[in-house]
Amino acid sequence: MAGASGHAALMDEVYRGQRHIYDFTRKYYLFGRDTLIAGLEARPGMRVLEVACGTGRNLAKIGRRWPGTALFGLDISAEMLKSARAALGDAARLGAGDACTFDPVTLLGEPAFDRIILSYSLSMIPDWQGALDHAAGCLAPGGQLHVVDFGDLQDLPSAAQSLLRRWLAMFHVEQRAALPEVAARIAAARGLLLESRRGPLGYYAIHVLAAPVVP
Repeated sequence: MAGASGHAALMDEVYRGQRHIYDFTRKYYLFGRDTLIAGLEARPGMRVLEVACGTGRNLAKIGRRWPGTALFGLDISAEMLKSARAALGDAARLGAGDACTFDPVTLLGEPAFDRIILSYSLSMIPDWQGALDHAAGCLAPGGQLHVVDFGDLQDLPSAAQSLLRRWLAMFHVEQRAALPEVAARIAAARGLLLESRRGPLGYYAIHVLAAPVVP
């Protein structure tokens, strides 16, 4: 399978059953998500978008941590969106879309967003560099793109690194070793400020690309 339709079909196949246990199982190895949410500093009225929102777990937590924000989400998997819609109801506007090509106005009714999140999604998106650049292009003036994903893993024992990579491959997940360099390149090309921090043992990393405020 190739292209967006092929990836959508693959994700539906992967998550048709897994979506029911996704949040319970992923809390044991998708670390750093709540750290990212705590650092959003999202004020009431801000438009917060999660690209590849999955079950809606993060958006629900954002709504509780940052009340008064307008929540938006998209995912390429119709199966995952079933869970997200059930979890969020009318608390968020959701749409089915490709992270690399979605039109924010057509899909979600907004031209840009004040906060955009990519949480452990770049490691599953084939054209992950395109997805990161597209998300950066959807920032409003003064907006921020927050990314959390697997880090360099360098402080883990080599056997643990190998075991983790094999485990992730079972779910079509791949560590993006070039993510720091690609984030820096995209930030420079788009005139964004980049801040990165490394999680414990290098298991995860958080990258924040911030757009300047227009006077």
